[in-house]
Amino acid sequence: MSGTSLDGLDVALCTFTKNNKDWVYKIVDAKTFSYNKTIKEVLKDAQLLNAEEFWQLHLRFGMFSAQSVNQFLKGKKHKIDVIASHGHTVFHQPQFGMSCQIGSGAYIAALTNIATACDFRSTDVALGGQGAPLVPIGDELLFNKYDACLNIGGIANISFASRHHPSHIGDGVGERSAFDVCPTNLVFNFYATQAGKPYDKGGKIAASGIVNQEILKKLNALSFYKKYKSKSLGREWIEKEVIALLQDSNLTLQDKLATVLEHSAFQVANVLNYFKLKNVLITGGGAYNTQFINRIKHYITCQLILPDDKTIQFKEALIFAFLGVLRLREETNCLKTVTGATRNSCSGALYLG
Repeated sequence: MSGTSLDGLDVALCTFTKNNKDWVYKIVDAKTFSYNKTIKEVLKDAQLLNAEEFWQLHLRFGMFSAQSVNQFLKGKKHKIDVIASHGHTVFHQPQFGMSCQIGSGAYIAALTNIATACDFRSTDVALGGQGAPLVPIGDELLFNKYDACLNIGGIANISFASRHHPSHIGDGVGERSAFDVCPTNLVFNFYATQAGKPYDKGGKIAASGIVNQEILKKLNALSFYKKYKSKSLGREWIEKEVIALLQDSNLTLQDKLATVLEHSAFQVANVLNYFKLKNVLITGGGAYNTQFINRIKHYITCQLILPDDKTIQFKEALIFAFLGVLRLREETNCLKTVTGATRNSCSGALYLG
């Protein structure tokens, strides 16, 4: 799993067992292969490459992924059934029928000699869906004891049983609502790097700033936040609507961070309150942003649950492994109630090892 935060490549070795109708999972081992400055810069600006350079990056990132897996598996005696690779998103414009994740699955399969499932979003986009989020099928089958699962990565996204949705008709069994909530670490990290930090540890830089109410009001008024289903965010929209608004202001770096953090906390809280959710599992790197979590709590009454570190850091990698299992079994791994597609699908291209 490589996310918009550009922290690194998450690799998780997971096992899944089905007992009657219930799935049981275990994260056996996991590691993040951090990106060096060169890789991070190339990935950050990948959308600016010409066609030939872009394709070369697609292949090189596949090779890097394969090398990381091979290094990770050294000394391990587990038989691997499938590698499930999310890749790294460069373009996400489902309104134009496009969502592109680089990292050649063919190279991963060839260099590891292990079957590789990848390109998990394209089928759903072809069916008229957003191609995102994909994690909700895992939330439904692996984490259904919680009212909702909130992942705070580069972008915050939420998943919950459809029965919580005011417009839902039916018993809600096996149905899921999910969508991207707002930008988080992608913007937080953007400003932290300007302060010479890879990220704003604990939200301390944001905490030192003052929230600008005028900019906050403009951010909260963005039309994206008026819809509560089947919607997703891409880097393109965030740069155009959120970062551009902050950059056009005369705020200090600290005040920009304070303002956008308050905006994101308000938007997350708004969703939790709107759906009357009671207990919410929090995962992703943003779970460690104390200032952000505290500002969310300021606006809500529901319980936020932070699990063990391994689950916080590797839940998305775990669920992509699960998507690969469902792909091998030719079972649904992408839900139309989440993405807005015309039907559920079993998504992912499969390259044999």
